Amino acid sequence: MTRFFETKFFRHFLPFMILVIGGSFYIQQFARVKFKYRNITTYDAKDLVEKYDIKKKKLTTLEEEYEKLKDLDIDNWENIRIPRPWEDPNNVSN
Repeated sequence: MTRFFETKFFRHFLPFMILVIGGSFYIQQFARVKFKYRNITTYDAKDLVEKYDIKKKKLTTLEEEYEKLKDLDIDNWENIRIPRPWEDPNNVSN
């Protein structure tokens, strides 16, 4: 009986057929989802922006950000310790 299970049929053909037939049933489930959710309303972001008159932020360039940072004084600063979540804020010394 063990010799029967060692044949090419059980080693090659049967796993291949299980893969082919089982794979077709597996793919069928994905196809069913496609048709199940076909009638659900979808929303387009561009339509919603026009409908509610949403304003987009102006994109800033790297040069504009550089101009903002150029005016900051980065040489004069003080290191201030903030309290940790488990510490009392009144007992923290700088």
